[in-house]
Amino acid sequence: MKRSIVLLIALGAPLLAQQRAVYTPGALTPHQQLTRDIYKQLIEVKSGVTTGNITEAAVAMAQRFREAGIPEADIFVGGPLPHKHNVVARLRTRPGSSRRPVLLLAHLDVVEALKADWSADLDPFVFTEREGYYYGRGTADDKAMAAIFVANAFRLKQEGYVPDRDIIIALTADEEGGGSNGVNWLLQNPKDLVDGALIVNEGGGGTLRGGKPLFNTVQSAEKTVTNYTVRVTNRGGHSSVPRADNAITSLADALAKVGRYGFTIKFNETTREFFLKTADVEEPAMGRAMKALVANPKDAAAARIVTADVRYNSMLRTTCVATMLNGGHASNALPQLAEANVNCRKYPDESAEQVRAELARVINDTTVEVVAQGRLGTASPPSGLIPEVMEPVGRITRDLFGNIPVIPVMSTGATDARFFRALGVPAFGVSGLFLDPTVDARAHGRDERMRIQSFFEGQEFLYRLTKALSEPQRVTP
Repeated sequence: MKRSIVLLIALGAPLLAQQRAVYTPGALTPHQQLTRDIYKQLIEVKSGVTTGNITEAAVAMAQRFREAGIPEADIFVGGPLPHKHNVVARLRTRPGSSRRPVLLLAHLDVVEALKADWSADLDPFVFTEREGYYYGRGTADDKAMAAIFVANAFRLKQEGYVPDRDIIIALTADEEGGGSNGVNWLLQNPKDLVDGALIVNEGGGGTLRGGKPLFNTVQSAEKTVTNYTVRVTNRGGHSSVPRADNAITSLADALAKVGRYGFTIKFNETTREFFLKTADVEEPAMGRAMKALVANPKDAAAARIVTADVRYNSMLRTTCVATMLNGGHASNALPQLAEANVNCRKYPDESAEQVRAELARVINDTTVEVVAQGRLGTASPPSGLIPEVMEPVGRITRDLFGNIPVIPVMSTGATDARFFRALGVPAFGVSGLFLDPTVDARAHGRDERMRIQSFFEGQEFLYRLTKALSEPQRVTP
């Protein structure tokens, strides 16, 4: 999962009584206990994206779906490799419904973790409860949502709930950069299994300050990622006879140009709303600059203020940064090869080739080669902020967390929603899982954790959102 890294400044709001009733410390309801059990089961499956067995988690969740009462015919387990399987389950609508499904999406793989890299009293693959938190690899990214979706299937089936459209739950492999991405595979194979009309995925969530909810976010756009090799080669020679055409020197010059370059500032529907709403809760000078920049993206004075914050800068433009170096073959020889990896987070409407061409133009050196790595892929346009999603998100947020703003965001990372957006299917990162980014932003890192209260509040949020998106559509007079 790639939650937006933007940290907003906002005014707190008191919790409503309804929200406080969702979770009582030390007194889980039977359904919450079931959810915790599923969560623990998933965390303790070693499903690392490169060394783990994701199929083990998929098979375990398929069994959970059977126990929930979902027929075998509506459960699918499969994928491109024996250890890279996905699980897809479907809760059926009433006969005759013409509405296309809503798809609830989460991934079962996790970033690799070593016990030696974590605190001595924690194991990344042992589910640990301590001082109001659940610890373990995947507690935040993304096994919380996976466990919640599975447990909520139990709740819906126990209630005898019949949705007005099919509800599809897809728990997939290799979101974290593996070579067998589960969503991509499903879309190319039994595509009808994940043929949703709209997607609910990771990528958005709430922010806490002082333990109180400040704002909730809906990720409706995300950058896409391409790595480029910037390479210089020449004939080399003896280091005692240096020449002007030194591969390392030429590469250093090229990378310096890339490092100083700022791509064009631009806005889409999501980022425009983000900056306008954030401006109202930011420091006055920053807020004024944000509004001025939205009004005129070429306002240089406003741009200097806003882009001074690296988090905001990353939401305004494509960014490229050198991340790895390789060069030379001997301490007493002129280098014949010098190359670097440049990691680019592309604005949603920009292709890998467009960015490659711009890098080559900025470097402006015919001896320097710029090559895109891997498959170039396609752009992933933002999803429109449709009332069908935004209205219930806002209403449920107010019901559970008080009168706090709901702010659309563009993730500076990448999620599996990009595959659906590329096909024109609206996809939204929204979870109702709240964290304090000053202490809890540990996904992919040491001692990853999830606040217990946030976990069960997020479960209630997603339960209500699932029902809101699968009930008969309201007709506005």
